[in-house]
Amino acid sequence: MYRASYDGKNKKVLWQELWRHEFLAALEGDPVVIVPVGSVEQHGPHCPMDVDISAPFYMAVEVARRVDDFPVIVAPPVWCGFTHYNMGFPGTINLRLETFQNLLADILRSIHANGFRRIIVVNGHGGNWGPCRSVAWQLAEEDIFVLSFNWWDMVNGELREWSATDEGVGHGGEWETAVQLHLRAHLVDQTRLDKDDTGTQPFAGELAFAEFAERRRDTQKGTGIMGDAFAASAEKGGRVFALACQRLERLAREYHGLPVRHYREFGSHCS
Repeated sequence: MYRASYDGKNKKVLWQELWRHEFLAALEGDPVVIVPVGSVEQHGPHCPMDVDISAPFYMAVEVARRVDDFPVIVAPPVWCGFTHYNMGFPGTINLRLETFQNLLADILRSIHANGFRRIIVVNGHGGNWGPCRSVAWQLAEEDIFVLSFNWWDMVNGELREWSATDEGVGHGGEWETAVQLHLRAHLVDQTRLDKDDTGTQPFAGELAFAEFAERRRDTQKGTGIMGDAFAASAEKGGRVFALACQRLERLAREYHGLPVRHYREFGSHCS
């Protein structure tokens, strides 16, 4: 269902599969480039390591295939992220904060330098959210304006409304497992499903504002899960995936119709 690569028949949507003349043709149509960002990290005993990159990647590909009236191109996924707090389990690959931010910034600069001015960063890893936002604000100073958000931001209200257990997207819990069951059920080991509470912070009540950086092994059962994977289903995953794609498509279409932003339009006299 989610064929990602060009086979000679389907429409090309992946940046790395385009020919040079196809980039030139795309630039004539006010294109939108979607950059999926995630990580490779443990997601409990039942999910694969690439949960956080697979969701935004498949969403981006689905939207790019749907839109025919202007070009939507999916950039190569930024698969490695800032995730030191998952290093207590095997399989996690972590980048230092400054490495991740420099990598993402240079990728976005390169896309912009190729002439693409409408760029959407769709992140799938919670630890990347702050760094992604910082990069977006940093690049604005260079007159490069990008949209950057987490995929679950597109459906946050529905996640809470439709959830049986989890308050948000969690980590290897109800919703991340559900999306994997929809996209790639063969990569979910349903004999190893589990649930766990976060339990990562020592202060509560009026002192809950004081937080340490996370350590995912601090979950109560030590599973590395935040949430309840038993509550997941492919039907739930398909429902939230479809809604996220619908909103991402709407965003891409509205973004396509907007004029390109430049620094001086905000009233600054800086060059």
